[in-house]
Amino acid sequence: MAKVNDVVIKLATVNGTGSASANGLLMKSIFRMGIPVVGKNYFPSNIQGLPTWYEVRVTGDGYRARAGRVDIMVAMNAQTYAKDLAAVSPGGWLIYDSTWPRSNLLVREDVTVLGIPLSRMCNEHFQGARTRILMKNIAYVGALAALLSIDLDVITQLLQETFSSKKHLADANMEAIMLGHDYAVEHFPCPLPGALVPMDKTKGHIIIDGNTAAGLGCVYAGATVGAWYPITPSTSLMDAFKAFCQKYRTDEDGRKRFCIIQAEDELAAIGMVLGATWNGARAFTPTSGPGISLMSEFIGFAYYSELPAVIFNVQRTGPSTGMPTRTQQADLLACAYASHGDTRHVLLFPANPEECFYMAKDAFDLADELQTPVMVLSDLDIGMNDWMCPEFKWDDSYEPRKGKVLSAEQLESIQKFHRYLDTDGDGIPYRTLPGEHPKGSYFTRGSGHNKYGAYTEDAEEYQDVVDRLLVKWETARKMVPEPDIRYAKFNKSAIIAIGSSDGAVREALDRLNAEGVGMNYCRIKAFPFSDSIRDFIASHERVYVVEQNRDAQLRSLLILDLEIDPAKLVPVLHYNGIPLNAGFVVRRVLEEVAKGQAA
Repeated sequence: MAKVNDVVIKLATVNGTGSASANGLLMKSIFRMGIPVVGKNYFPSNIQGLPTWYEVRVTGDGYRARAGRVDIMVAMNAQTYAKDLAAVSPGGWLIYDSTWPRSNLLVREDVTVLGIPLSRMCNEHFQGARTRILMKNIAYVGALAALLSIDLDVITQLLQETFSSKKHLADANMEAIMLGHDYAVEHFPCPLPGALVPMDKTKGHIIIDGNTAAGLGCVYAGATVGAWYPITPSTSLMDAFKAFCQKYRTDEDGRKRFCIIQAEDELAAIGMVLGATWNGARAFTPTSGPGISLMSEFIGFAYYSELPAVIFNVQRTGPSTGMPTRTQQADLLACAYASHGDTRHVLLFPANPEECFYMAKDAFDLADELQTPVMVLSDLDIGMNDWMCPEFKWDDSYEPRKGKVLSAEQLESIQKFHRYLDTDGDGIPYRTLPGEHPKGSYFTRGSGHNKYGAYTEDAEEYQDVVDRLLVKWETARKMVPEPDIRYAKFNKSAIIAIGSSDGAVREALDRLNAEGVGMNYCRIKAFPFSDSIRDFIASHERVYVVEQNRDAQLRSLLILDLEIDPAKLVPVLHYNGIPLNAGFVVRRVLEEVAKGQAA
């Protein structure tokens, strides 16, 4: 850790001990100093008692991914001491609570170990077991403040803001900060080499997680109905939507202009969403992979009966229950072709919380215009971790795009309404809302129907409808967000990625370029894939497809949807549940480059 403002701090604690507040205080203090920072939380799927880690990456260069190293480990959990020491990079530091003797196993000649009697100091200064545990965590923030030159005035201000109505708590927390700070100053060389120096790179930015951003985006998009069944890691999305609705969709007289329902299961949740959208509301459900599995039949019903719906899939590790608190991008194929029969669904791939906010609006607009389910595929890394993003821009002039919905006046002027008749050649029929006009009534059919909306089991009439849905699919190809394509220079090789892989890939591209390995980059934002993606692949000899799953699902989708030669797409796969880092991408791409040269 010789470079200024380039340090990774990992905090090893016990779940349920209140360490989240301390870790948040640490990260926000660095952010307030104007230094870019990201936070990654690795927590167990139980309530309390198991090990949990929080990783703070201070990155003056503004990178967004994990660094893949640990410079300072704060080892507060005796059960994981050995593992935590092993995780420290050579030349790093380990801080531990020296109230109790340290095991002889905790010795590495290439790591400096710093003992601070955090428990003893807090036991002497605070009353009550719970308070002492909480303050012990705050005290290690104080020690880090001394070791890294974190501005104490910034910490004081944050505590005053947090406990604005409870001065005694602000004072107690500051006392704990100073216990750790003063001990470190007295016993260790402070600051450490490469300590923090204030910058001005965080102005106009916020710290936010993807689920909160998506919840706010749903409000922005005009959603008024949310139905869900709680599931990690998507529950906080609905929690955020509810909080924003209570603030912005509650009239002065207390009248609420929203409806949020916790359903008995995921099947009921998606059914409620479809009922609401059939009535003209903008409705959505947040879930994760197991929820998508349960919703599949209703998703197919919405596709065939052509009902708009928005589904947020905050992906987690599978299959089955999997590891609910680890991240993955392994639901691509399940979502793209959800349900039985021939279905194809529009997918959006946000890369960070900022895009969760804006793509929420895109999802509702596309669902209404295409009259079909649209799924936003986030993941746990985006949804539940802390990201630095530019402040969101709220456009008061935004008007939801409702698509082909006939008004009472339009229905009055036509002779007869046919629900599934394509009169414009784009594959999208006109629809009506219940009660708008007698001429607009029709049966919403998930069973066989013809283009007029009547029940049928006639082969040609059925095929005519599903063929039209393919026309709609090609229309969607022109409507979804275009990819983000970066040509550094003319290169024969390139990288393709989606979602949260973007941060690691962008950093990897910089490292590869520094090693003389230039590559172009295409970050895909949506499925179906646009023609520009086909052209991008065609212009390169080899394309490395970076994704976070075992079975190369993005690569498979590219082959299926664009009929790409499989030999041209080289999989680079990361799927252990931990967020992707640039070092992994660099190493795997260089390995594949070497294989290609040897061949």
